[in-house]
Amino acid sequence: MFEPPVQVSASSYGASARLLDGDVRAVLFDLDGTLADTAPDLVAAVNKVRIDRGMPPGPYETLRLQASHGARGLIGSAFGVTPEDAAFASLRDAFLANYEAALCVRSQLFDGIPALLAALAERGLPWGIVTNKAARLTDPLVKLLGLADGAACVVSGDTTPHSKPHPAPLLYAAECIGITPARIVYVGDDLRDIQAGKAAGMATVAAAYGYCGDALAPAQWQADAVVERAGAIAPLVMPPA
Repeated sequence: MFEPPVQVSASSYGASARLLDGDVRAVLFDLDGTLADTAPDLVAAVNKVRIDRGMPPGPYETLRLQASHGARGLIGSAFGVTPEDAAFASLRDAFLANYEAALCVRSQLFDGIPALLAALAERGLPWGIVTNKAARLTDPLVKLLGLADGAACVVSGDTTPHSKPHPAPLLYAAECIGITPARIVYVGDDLRDIQAGKAAGMATVAAAYGYCGDALAPAQWQADAVVERAGAIAPLVMPPA
């Protein structure tokens, strides 16, 4: 029988909600919408494509919801096309060129993330990044955000033959850091993050403060916990000091 996920709000959580009976050995994070608010630069890149084609910018709040879905989601929302449409490839290439040229202008870590990563490091718990973003974009962005030195691993969408929701990237990350998947928590802001984490045998946390798409609400993803702010993650994954 399905049990509803633990609901953890910004103002109400407790040690009893900690995952894996408090025996978490590592934490993995999605990048866009989970560790970092990258939507401003992603939306600017796709809106530049619109502007260059004589169109007005699309609404930020609408496009923001697609930020975790990369080119497919942003191009689809901004232009109403799918990868099967003839126009998609040229629109995607223009979007990616714009984004690569202005990768980290307004992007920044979400409130609470720097303190969370510092706390994990202080406790000796490794953390890493597993994203569907291509490595040519991930690697420089991770450096610009100041995450490169602390991350135990960085797995991009093209690091393995599969991307999320396939578990391969998460299993590869677990192998890289030398921790069994059953002792790892994966945090993400998209349904496919939770699907990938569950398929890999990891505990999962839905980051409801992220982009979360426009379909099922995070509470319906069957994650082990749902958090409304990044600061609520720490009590889930770390035992009391």
